[in-house]
Amino acid sequence: MKIGELSRRTGVSVRMLRYYEDEALLKPARRESGYRDYGREDMKVVEAIRILNSSGLKLAFIRRFLPCLRSEGPMLHPCPDLMAAMEQEMQSLDDQIKQYRKSRTMLGSYYSEMCEQTRQRQ
Repeated sequence: MKIGELSRRTGVSVRMLRYYEDEALLKPARRESGYRDYGREDMKVVEAIRILNSSGLKLAFIRRFLPCLRSEGPMLHPCPDLMAAMEQEMQSLDDQIKQYRKSRTMLGSYYSEMCEQTRQRQ
């Protein structure tokens, strides 16, 4: 299928599909005319990229386990690189959550102090 049809089927813009190709996330076959020729596997990969990216995962992370997406069977099956990348991403998220909690606690404390000072002035 041509890039426009892949775009319609996946809901991903032609521009983004070209970007995925530039980033080596997609490697479509080429027709003799030079046109891209996308197959069912490409559609599966684009759908997975779209879902994972919309959930906040960066393309660099997604790229690490694309070989796991390109196999038969479940959309994602365990493979060592995928599991290592997921562990690293989860640790990064846990670290961010920890920082957000500290920031929230600090802001909450300052806010409580300001409210108390306002009540004392009244």
